[in-house]
Amino acid sequence: MAAAEPKPRGSGAARRLARGCWSAFWDYETPKVIVVKDRHLGVVYRGVQLLILLYFVWYVFIVQKSYQDRETGPESSVITKVKGISVSERKVWDVEEYVKPPEGGSVFSIITRIEVTRSQTLGTCPESLRVSNASCDSEEDCVAGELDMLGNGLRTGRCVPYYFGSSKTCEVSAWCPVEDGASVSHFLGKMAPNFTILIKNSIHYPKFRFSKGNIASRKDNYLKHCTFDEVSDLYCPIFKLGFIVEQAGENFSELAHKGGVIGVIINWDCDLDLSASKCNPKYSFRRLDPKHVPASSGYNFRFAKYFKVNGTTSRTLIKAYGIRIDVIVHGQAGKFSLIPTIINLATALTSIGVGSFLCDWILLTFMNKNKVYSHKKFDKVCPPRQTTASWPMTLALVLGQAPPPMPHCPEGPVPEPSPRTQ
Repeated sequence: MAAAEPKPRGSGAARRLARGCWSAFWDYETPKVIVVKDRHLGVVYRGVQLLILLYFVWYVFIVQKSYQDRETGPESSVITKVKGISVSERKVWDVEEYVKPPEGGSVFSIITRIEVTRSQTLGTCPESLRVSNASCDSEEDCVAGELDMLGNGLRTGRCVPYYFGSSKTCEVSAWCPVEDGASVSHFLGKMAPNFTILIKNSIHYPKFRFSKGNIASRKDNYLKHCTFDEVSDLYCPIFKLGFIVEQAGENFSELAHKGGVIGVIINWDCDLDLSASKCNPKYSFRRLDPKHVPASSGYNFRFAKYFKVNGTTSRTLIKAYGIRIDVIVHGQAGKFSLIPTIINLATALTSIGVGSFLCDWILLTFMNKNKVYSHKKFDKVCPPRQTTASWPMTLALVLGQAPPPMPHCPEGPVPEPSPRTQ
């Protein structure tokens, strides 16, 4: 009978290596837990965990609603309409005259005071005293052809008496008389607090395919007899001008005299996990221009009305002071989504480990028996003394033999190796 062929020695090592790889793939590993009987440290640990848990449950998930997918900045349209009649000295003013521009956009101005310079024609006249270097004593102070960009026209080189008083200014070729010399002020704000402003606003969140408007969908004449009230008439966006100014914390008489900019802010914060009826507009009002800065406070603009008299073109120049209304729409919508929920839950569970890190630091740094705790918590493995000592173990594994025993790791520091003899 033929003798059996001996199996190669390396096959057993290969099988053991394969089993070790599969075992490492399927086995479950868990860290060792050490229980420290210390009441103070336990209170700190549970207190930190409780604070982290409250932060994520109350602030992250309840207040911030981080379990939702978000969309900010809705698509928006704004249409406005002003109604009311006012009076000034010897004249009645209607909407067509005191609202600029008349298109009814999100930014418009309501004129409350005007300074009118009538019957201006192209000619020569004294320059305004408000223009720098306009005052003169003789024609030598006025250079012909000089143009001041902040003035009213081109200088002719003559020094002429001013419109009133004993002053003299350089003559200019311009629309005469200039504004400061012949303007008359008219106040239109007597009835202005009762002007009504309709603000029609529609928003759309394309990500969630959600749209809504700020006007109640009723078939009766609801808008003809209602005014805005946050409780009873939230979907009647008709505001009195006096109400808007009051809500912005301003004095109406002062604002009407100098002018100013008021922002009407409409906020659409919508939780789309609830019904559409819970998504409602919130209105707020505040002044936008810097009223405490004298150099830039107030609001005014100029425009002119042209006509012909006996074939000569004339105009009426109007410097208008008023209340500018800026309608600003913003908001955000949120709806439950699985991805942000999983991300924030994972962050919360990971953050709870901060308590273990803090208590380990206290345990190993400040406790009286920190060395004992350190020896219990950490296992020390001593490497071989010589780098060549690892090759017998590698060779034994390849040949299928038992590995040689590891060298003993003595307590305390490892002594330095003696120098090699020459």
